[in-house]
Amino acid sequence: MALLLLAASLVGCSSSSSSGKQGKTVAPPPAHFIAAKSTNPAGKYIELVGFRVNEESPGRLEIQFGAVNHSEADVGELKLLVNLSTSAAKPGDPPLLSFPAKVSLGPSDMKNVKVLVQSKLRVYELPDWQFLTADFQISD
Repeated sequence: MALLLLAASLVGCSSSSSSGKQGKTVAPPPAHFIAAKSTNPAGKYIELVGFRVNEESPGRLEIQFGAVNHSEADVGELKLLVNLSTSAAKPGDPPLLSFPAKVSLGPSDMKNVKVLVQSKLRVYELPDWQFLTADFQISD
């Protein structure tokens, strides 16, 4: 009898629901960030990836990310203004953090970038990496 109950419960748990309910699908956050509207011709070839935020000390955040040049051209040194926001931010909301960064990229190059940022926010007040979004501009 116990075997019959176990088999019935397993069949009930493993059967797929055919009620037709569709959950609201949430699009995954972008895996990379391309330059916002920029007058710099290199803007369409530069990508920022893999943002990580650590706290060096209270009031000082260390932000690390990768900068990728997808072109075959040597773009040289680029001055970036990076804005980090949360994926839940509404248009017009200010970014959580804004900071300048410099990177020098050769043809098809990728470099790690590390920036120290002064902030009143503590690292535990920021969203996890998968809920961060970024845009950046290239200074001319």
